[in-house]
Amino acid sequence: MTTAGPPLRDISAVYPKRDIDTSGKRDRPEDSSSCHLIPLSWARETPLHTRDLGTMSTLTEITSNAEFSSHMATISPSALVVLYFYTPWTAFCTPMSADLSALASQYPATAPPTISFVSINAEELLDIAKEYGVSAAPWVVCLRSGQVLGSIRGSDPTRVRNALDRHTGANATAVPAAPAATAKLSKEALVARLTELVNATPVMVFMKGTPKSPQCCFSRRLVGILREHNVDYDFFNVLADEDVRQGLKEFADWPTYPQLWVDGELVGGLDIVREEISANPKFTRQYSVSK
Repeated sequence: MTTAGPPLRDISAVYPKRDIDTSGKRDRPEDSSSCHLIPLSWARETPLHTRDLGTMSTLTEITSNAEFSSHMATISPSALVVLYFYTPWTAFCTPMSADLSALASQYPATAPPTISFVSINAEELLDIAKEYGVSAAPWVVCLRSGQVLGSIRGSDPTRVRNALDRHTGANATAVPAAPAATAKLSKEALVARLTELVNATPVMVFMKGTPKSPQCCFSRRLVGILREHNVDYDFFNVLADEDVRQGLKEFADWPTYPQLWVDGELVGGLDIVREEISANPKFTRQYSVSK
């Protein structure tokens, strides 16, 4: 019988300010001198003086887990939900918040809503951030019927707009069988990102799903072992990010999930972890916390 284990680490500790990619520049064109502004073409589509601002969507700030659950319960399964995760201290989150607010105002507010824009402080609502695999800020997740359609990392409102156009089109009502891949990162950018992730915390689990809701039996068993040994760890849901899901296989030279990384080095999957603990019961001791 396993114990409840320690609470998952605060994202501000797991991804401290100096380690998180807070530049917001990864996904921006280098010559984007006006990157903090909504592209002019967006404003031209619906001139401000012709729009009824009282009937347009807004970016809604969620301040508690209960409020998030309540909000999601009011959303139709067919509606598109846009989750925007930010941190107050990340420089590019302030302009990105303005960008998302302006973008939301391009969509009519309907009853029931067909699209919902939600703003979430990733430091304050850690469980929600972790649920969606958020590892940096800003971070945008598009979902429908509770299933992730795609994730966008970095401050890039154009990519968000393109994603919304794709998911709100005439043929976008059906949820795909698997989460759609995010726009491909360059090889160098992906390697840099993976290096950041595997070193983000002493014990890192790359898994399918989350500790609260594992999406495969092997991931469930691995987090069960970590809880049993009271290991302090963080996790990344590879189902929420196709770049990481596929790229880490090559990066680690390990084709399956879950993967356990310790101090930036791959330990292995479920069977390897079991073997390590069997051979050395003290294997996890230095990463355990007091009950």
